[in-house]
Amino acid sequence: MNVYDKAYDLAKALTDGEEAKALKAAQAAVDADPEAKRLMDDFRERQAQLQQQIMAGEEPSEDVMAGLSEQYESIARHPLIGRLFDAERRFSAVFDDVNRIISDALRSVAG
Repeated sequence: MNVYDKAYDLAKALTDGEEAKALKAAQAAVDADPEAKRLMDDFRERQAQLQQQIMAGEEPSEDVMAGLSEQYESIARHPLIGRLFDAERRFSAVFDDVNRIISDALRSVAG
């Protein structure tokens, strides 16, 4: 058994799975709608700024966190964006499950 071949098989199974297909379709639908795309681009930009701030060791203010949370709740009501967020959650759950399964198996190796 070649571990690398299995890893490529797993990557293919993840990208060919229903969750990945739904995520790709939801992203394409958002990208095709100018309003939804603008809303998502703005939200992702604010997320990236917050992530950079945290990585720089800065504590984001409660106002910044509340503003991002409000923006998320607001744009999640857009039908296309809501579908995208749901698809992201489903794909993330599958990916997390696969990581957990691999991590659990590797614990026996590390002792």
